[in-house]
Amino acid sequence: MSQIREKYQKEVVPALQKQFGYKNVMQVPRVTKVVLNIGLGEAISNAKALEAAEKDLAAIAGQHPIVTRSKRSIANFRLRAGMPIGMKVTLRGERMYEFLEKLLNAVVFRIREFQGVPRNAFDGRGSYTLAFKEQTVFPEIEYDKVDKLRGLEVSIVTTAKTDEEGRSLLGLMGMPFSRE
Repeated sequence: MSQIREKYQKEVVPALQKQFGYKNVMQVPRVTKVVLNIGLGEAISNAKALEAAEKDLAAIAGQHPIVTRSKRSIANFRLRAGMPIGMKVTLRGERMYEFLEKLLNAVVFRIREFQGVPRNAFDGRGSYTLAFKEQTVFPEIEYDKVDKLRGLEVSIVTTAKTDEEGRSLLGLMGMPFSRE
């Protein structure tokens, strides 16, 4: 069992029960899944971009990504419905906890001039999205072998009903939120 899962069960659950007055352990919010997403607008003109992004995302997540395709055509972008425009991976269970542990203990602190992650990146229902400007902050990515720096989005989906519950959950799990 990963350390972060253990911490959740032994420290976070009792703390959240006390803070929000949950009577039942099953009412306590938990992380259900983590979704990693790379948008590839350049895939329209560069087919190799998909392969490179797939390799990077598979290394980061430890799981094979799926290709996301456009839903509709947009003439200005030379985009047709069904064209590949991104990659995503959904992590659940033990892989999700291993990724969260890596994210909270190693990755966020590799960001230059790191002053904490934004406090207001919640969606109104307790889920949190964190964006990285480049995939090289992950230790699995070798900087010399990267063809192009790409943005990466990490969405942490929780069962929290409000942003306040989600912020408390992630804060107690070790998410380094900024002061403001």
